[in-house]
Amino acid sequence: MTQAQRVALLIDADNVSGDVIEQAVQRTAAEHGAIHVRRAYCNAETAVKQQALFKRLRVRPMVNLSAGKNSTDIALAVDAIDLVIAERPDLVVLVSSDSDFAPLVIRLREKGCRVCGIGQLGKTGEETTAVYDDFTDIQHRTPAAASKSRERAPRRAVARAAGAPALPEEVQRILQAVPELASGGRVELNQAAQLLRSGKLLGKSASSLKLFRKHPELFVLTPEKRPSKVQFTSPAA
Repeated sequence: MTQAQRVALLIDADNVSGDVIEQAVQRTAAEHGAIHVRRAYCNAETAVKQQALFKRLRVRPMVNLSAGKNSTDIALAVDAIDLVIAERPDLVVLVSSDSDFAPLVIRLREKGCRVCGIGQLGKTGEETTAVYDDFTDIQHRTPAAASKSRERAPRRAVARAAGAPALPEEVQRILQAVPELASGGRVELNQAAQLLRSGKLLGKSASSLKLFRKHPELFVLTPEKRPSKVQFTSPAA
């Protein structure tokens, strides 16, 4: 039996938005399974501001009280080296768009650890992303944009269904709860499950997979063996 890999998720919470942090945690869990270490490095102001988010995502805030410009970055770097030496994780996921972490990434890889990066779209240069084993850019979604997306979702669903049989009521409710699906986007299952629970369409411990599999002609799950993403396909297509 193959032993599950150990994953450490280290977040530069002073560098990326709360929305990107949430997407990064969801993506890491979906792609790599259990996250053994979840830490967010930040100043006291950020810790208070993101307290509810950290609690919901089960992320441990590592509050830096020093006033130095790069003191939070240094705290994260020192902790990362200690973790790799003491805990021997198979993978470190570093959430930051900061180019200053390039030397840290190189050092961790020298220690035999795979290092993946997640940053905010448009904030990380190519010379920085190149040092990681893999780097993912995540689009920051403002509250206003998310609200507009939800408002447009029912109209998109109707437009997609034009000339085709009416969508089942349950499917219409799913598209309203997860507006990214209505626009044809591919959504992480963990993210979809959270939105479905908020919309009272999914129980606390219920699987979103089972819900989407009730409508195989409308929802495509990928990859086939161990699905982590879902996409809506219009009946008209």
